[in-house]
Parts: sequence; structure tokens; C-alpha cells
Amino acid sequence: MSVTIQQLSQWKQQGRAIVALTAWDYSSAKLLDAAGVDLILVGDSLGMVVLGYDTTLPVTLEEMLHHAKAVVRGVKNALVVVDLPFMTYQESIQQALQSAGRVLKETGAKAVKLEGGYPEMAETVSRLVAAGIPVLGHVGLTPQSVHQLGWRQQGKTEAARAQILAEALALEAAGAFAVVLEHISPQLGAEISQKLTIPTIGIGAGPDCDGQILVAHDLLGMSERLPPFAKAYANLGVLATEAVQQYAAEVRSRQFPLRSNS
Repeated sequence: MSVTIQQLSQWKQQGRAIVALTAWDYSSAKLLDAAGVDLILVGDSLGMVVLGYDTTLPVTLEEMLHHAKAVVRGVKNALVVVDLPFMTYQESIQQALQSAGRVLKETGAKAVKLEGGYPEMAETVSRLVAAGIPVLGHVGLTPQSVHQLGWRQQGKTEAARAQILAEALALEAAGAFAVVLEHISPQLGAEISQKLTIPTIGIGAGPDCDGQILVAHDLLGMSERLPPFAKAYANLGVLATEAVQQYAAEVRSRQFPLRSNS
């Protein structure tokens, strides 16, 4: 049975933690879905993890649409959410409506995610929701603002903590169905999670959020560098390298292919 945004809200009330991960292709999305992941995010982290950019900023809407279509084809149950990439929604509400509308119409995803919660973004969220487009918010460390914020933990001063809380509350008031909290203190993550009636999904925001999300490559041990708030549950990077090295050795020594492989 497909996960809905209404279920996420119910799970918060029930204290049932939400499991979320990223995916960018059919095969990985199919694996995550079969493993029981509740929410699959087609994140603009695609730019750094898959496309090799230094930041998420170069990712285009067309690239997000391309990968989101593949992910949706691999998913039967999870709620698929797609990031709106940098400068595809900040210019105007009309631009945001067009970008988000394309995501839902062309990919089959059920919702979009955008960064920031300051008054202008809350107004954008309100208009998207009014148009029937579910929105996942994102506050704290927002990677599309990397040149302004850097990669460091956010909310370290009292004023900064108050600002992040205000942004989360503004997103809730605007109609967002949930909010991602990234790289803030566990205390602030707990406070926001207690004050919001919608679910919070943490990434480096402590154990008291209503759910957790990681980049799948980090979880599987396939990333070059693991963020301090992530955990590798496997070491597929090493296993894959060893498998390719063994294949190369057998080809060069003419041990592969055997007759049974021909």
C-alpha cells in the first residue's frame, strides 16, 4: 500500500519513526522500496554524489525530472519526493508553480521539496499547496545556500536558533506536510519536533525528530567522505572495487570467461 502524506502525520501522532533515504535511479529505488523505506527523496544531492559537482547548485530541473522518472518507475509503496533545484523556484511564485507542476505531471512523484522558510518562501509554499502540490520544507543547513552558510552546523546562537524555529513554524502554517531539519543541534531538533504538529525528518538533527533521512550512498559506504552525522551500515565501495579488480585480473589471465559463461 502506497505511503501518503496523511500517513506520515498519523505516524507522528503514534510515535512511529519515519524512514527516509535518497535515490536517483530505478534499481536503487526498487531496492529501497523493497526494504520498506517510507519516503524516497530524489535529492539535488544528485549533483554531488552522481554528477560530480562540488555543490548542488549546478543541477538543472531537467536533470531532476530525468532521474525522478527513473525512481518512480522503481517504487510501489514509498512516497517519492523530488527536490526543486537552485533557482527553479526562488525567482517568483509563478516560477515555483511551473517547476513543481512539471515534477508532478511528468514524473509521477507525489510531492516536491524546497529549501528555506523565511516569509517569502512560506508564501511560495502556501501557493503551491493551494494548487494541490504537497510540499516538504527544509530548514537549518540548506545546501543551496552553501556560499552563504557553508557546511557548518546551523543555529549556534540564540538568534539563529530562534530564526530556524520561526522558519519551521512558518512552513507548517503555510501548509507544508513535513520539514527536513539538517545539521542543527539535537536540542533544537527536539524543540522544533515538539512544537510542530507536522512531522520533522532529521539529518544531523538528533534522535528526537519524527524521522530520519540519509544519503543512500553514505549509508552503503559508497561516499568519498562520510558526513559527521551519517553512518555507514555497509562498505559497498570497497566490495565493488575488489569485485572489479578480481574481474580485471581474471580477464587478463584469461580465466574469464569459461565455457560455462559463453
